[in-house]
Amino acid sequence: MELATRRHFFYHGNEEYVHERPDCHWCQIRSFPTHQTTPITVVNEVDGEVLPSNFRFINERVFGQGVQRAEESFRSGCACASDASCQYTGCLCLADIDESDSNDDEDDEMNDEFGGRGGFNEDGSRKPTRGSEPQKAYAYHSHGAKAGRLRSKLHDSKFPLYECHQGCACTAQCPNRVVERGRTLPLEIFRTENRGWGVRSSHSIKKGQFVDCYLGEIITSAEADRRRAASAISQRKDVYLFALDKFTDPESLDPRLRGPPLEVDGEFMSGPTRFINHSCAPNLRIFARVGDHADKHLHDLAFFAIKDIPAGVELTFDYVDGVAEEGEEPSGNVEDMTRCLCGSSKCRKFLW
Repeated sequence: MELATRRHFFYHGNEEYVHERPDCHWCQIRSFPTHQTTPITVVNEVDGEVLPSNFRFINERVFGQGVQRAEESFRSGCACASDASCQYTGCLCLADIDESDSNDDEDDEMNDEFGGRGGFNEDGSRKPTRGSEPQKAYAYHSHGAKAGRLRSKLHDSKFPLYECHQGCACTAQCPNRVVERGRTLPLEIFRTENRGWGVRSSHSIKKGQFVDCYLGEIITSAEADRRRAASAISQRKDVYLFALDKFTDPESLDPRLRGPPLEVDGEFMSGPTRFINHSCAPNLRIFARVGDHADKHLHDLAFFAIKDIPAGVELTFDYVDGVAEEGEEPSGNVEDMTRCLCGSSKCRKFLW
């Protein structure tokens, strides 16, 4: 690690080495617009390993061959008259949310924050009563210390998150643009004792707080299968491949949702979340986040904290969330399975 750092800081100023800058991890992360406020850093105090030389940091997803966004004619956004309106079912961005999944804890939040004024909005107007329209529907707390955090009822759910986006009439300050606004935490990629690289933050993270998205190259299902087959250790490859299958439906009217889903490959290009390790008792979860509904086949994979995380504690998520149950005995040949090294009291002993 020291040798790699020395080479960067002593030689990158020399024009003789200018060709190396595009491949330099430090140059890549320092070029991000968030570097001054929420930097990504890399630390190794364990051994001499450096990040893979063929890995590239990116701060937005890359579309592989055969992957396209929806045509402009299919794009749409909400036409809400004010940012406050984007919290209710009348907002077009929230149109796909089932009414049963809408407001159930927002009144309690208002009562806690405003001393019993749970029946009123910030401007003093009365909120719609239960059973009337519109209902509060968006995924986040809207007031007080919890503003912008994921509502508690969603922490253990598999509901997708619907947000406003650049195509909407609301402003960038709309409360329904949490993931849209991007990462607000500094992240550090560090070398662990026995699990390769890991990720932590120098800031404490609150339960329900957005951390970052999983980025990578978005590829077709056929290309993902080809890469799995070509990988020397296919199980290792699966660590970096995530299927965008939240809305896959063989009966969908959208042809891109009827067929096999696209996948995100973060092995060779990604952001810092690519280095987050597994735990059977994780402190993060991935949620499908939708902006423009025309691009559901390209939904984001957003990490949110599901518990309070003190500064410096490693960030983790469950690689097989919802697939394996606690205490479930592994099936198949144990010798061929990947052992789990998370060390938690709930460890399932094997990943797959």
